[in-house]
Amino acid sequence: MGKFLVAGVVQRETIVKVDQIPVEYAGITGRPGTIFMSTGGDAYNESLALQWLGNSVDFMSMVGYGENMGLINPPGCEVNLVTDYVLPRLAGTPAAVVFYDENRRQQIFEDIKDLRDTPYDLDLFRERARRAEMLVVSNANFCRPLIGIGKELRKPVAVNVREYKEEKLCYNEDFLKGADILYISDDWLTGDPYDFVKSLAAKYRPWIIILGQGASGLILYDKNKNIIAHYNTVKTHKTVNTVGAGNALFSCFLHFYNKTGDSVFAVKNAMLFASYKIGFMGTSSGFMTEDEIALWRNLIWRDGR
Repeated sequence: MGKFLVAGVVQRETIVKVDQIPVEYAGITGRPGTIFMSTGGDAYNESLALQWLGNSVDFMSMVGYGENMGLINPPGCEVNLVTDYVLPRLAGTPAAVVFYDENRRQQIFEDIKDLRDTPYDLDLFRERARRAEMLVVSNANFCRPLIGIGKELRKPVAVNVREYKEEKLCYNEDFLKGADILYISDDWLTGDPYDFVKSLAAKYRPWIIILGQGASGLILYDKNKNIIAHYNTVKTHKTVNTVGAGNALFSCFLHFYNKTGDSVFAVKNAMLFASYKIGFMGTSSGFMTEDEIALWRNLIWRDGR
């Protein structure tokens, strides 16, 4: 069982299935089974997945004053998270509306309230970081001090930057510099993806880079193995909803990489885990077990690894 500290955003989410993105104007569209309300957020999704896979997780986030912690563990949730480190410091709990279509495109509207300007408890960060084997950090502003704490304590730091935009480079620079393991989506990438990964590797020198490419798969860079390789997506289930797929993939990768140190083995498992997850609606259902992952891995790659 691994010990992870996961810090980042938890939010109320409304997920809406639409015909296509961008959405065409219509006064009212009434369709059953197209709107789903749940809890989400990068760190929340990652904590659920890591806990499901048998790890000990310290989930560290912030919500609005007076928020009911049933938000974190709603009725029927298959995974229960400890809420001791979810601090009610914000004027309101962050919220998001996510539109998605059958082509796996998404359009997200976020309201993070006063999250960007509200600090977390640094003593609590430091205390729990000492006990963790790995720190999983999103690029929320309040997580920024964790980068330095992780380096000071010599803990591996895994960072989910979500998307890369040149205009946000100044904001994300600390996270990119501090990451030992880096996950980035290619949503806004315009150049050659291999050149992009190589440039990140040369500039920031992380151990691992995963460039998520949606339906096309991903690129894995491993400094120690001296590899940079593309992996196509795998199909285990009919796609229902791709919201949170990157979080599921990243979490499963970290679980197996922390356990084995083998990035190729970890990324194959992670692709299976994410592929199965997108066959379900909501963030707290549709997780594979390790045994189920092994069965699918042997069917697809037939090498046991």
